[in-house]
Amino acid sequence: MARDLLNRYIWIVDTIKRFGRISRKELDRRWANSPYSNGEARIPRRTFYNYRQAIEELFSVTILCDPVTYEYYIEEEPGSAGEQITNWLLNASATSNILQGSREIASRIMLEEVPSAREHLAGMMEALRDCHTVTFDYHSYSRVNPSRDVEIEPWFLRIYRQIWYVTGRETSSGKVKTYSLDRISGLKIQQRSFTLPPDTDPKSYFKDAYGIMVDKGEARRVVLRVDPRQAKYLRALPLHPSQQEEVNDSYSRFTYRLCLTSDFVSEIISMGNQVTVEAPRELRAMVITRLRDTLANYPDPGQQQQ
Repeated sequence: MARDLLNRYIWIVDTIKRFGRISRKELDRRWANSPYSNGEARIPRRTFYNYRQAIEELFSVTILCDPVTYEYYIEEEPGSAGEQITNWLLNASATSNILQGSREIASRIMLEEVPSAREHLAGMMEALRDCHTVTFDYHSYSRVNPSRDVEIEPWFLRIYRQIWYVTGRETSSGKVKTYSLDRISGLKIQQRSFTLPPDTDPKSYFKDAYGIMVDKGEARRVVLRVDPRQAKYLRALPLHPSQQEEVNDSYSRFTYRLCLTSDFVSEIISMGNQVTVEAPRELRAMVITRLRDTLANYPDPGQQQQ
């Protein structure tokens, strides 16, 4: 029953968002033809009111009614965090609903695992919502032994390449750090509360970062020369919000403003000979050093025989 209700909420939000504005009569007509109506010709007035209340609580989406046209609509600021979360939830839920009805072809569908979401995401969201600190043990890949009883003020969550991360202030050092949820164990929500610093938001924090690594250095102007084939991928999936493109006959020049970090170097190298760093010189040097270190792992076979 809970899943059925959630599907109904999602259907209502998705329908209104797709139409922009929709009359109650049209909404009822589409409801009657939906798989959630159970043969009902319309959504009862009281039921629709309850659904609107639940949708606002679950998705932070307010369904409004125009007093002149009596049309229902959702008022959201384009590109806002609320709209992005709502769209993400709708996409994830819609995909889940589709897959639920496709079990007969499950062996032919490959999905990516998000293991960190199952165990710790709900608890971290609760702490983030209530502004309570959390403690956990952290198993970093760079250390042999885990860090015990780490306590942080969770400021915001971010998913990056199928892994959830939490960013917040570590209470012992006062430093702002980012932790991967899949390397956390023994998560506990504490009674200690905290106040989120004013004007703190993930977009500002990660503004000059590529991925989840934040460098305190100055953001630099980065210029990449990219061949036409790779340029198509960068247009479809920009590396960074600051991305701009200048198209030439045989190549494209992409510019960015971001900090130079090792994970950005890894991304450039992953594109192989389809991309060349034109600026800054420091980034060129970082890429060249990484490539030389990699080549050192593959000595010439002739030299090995000698």
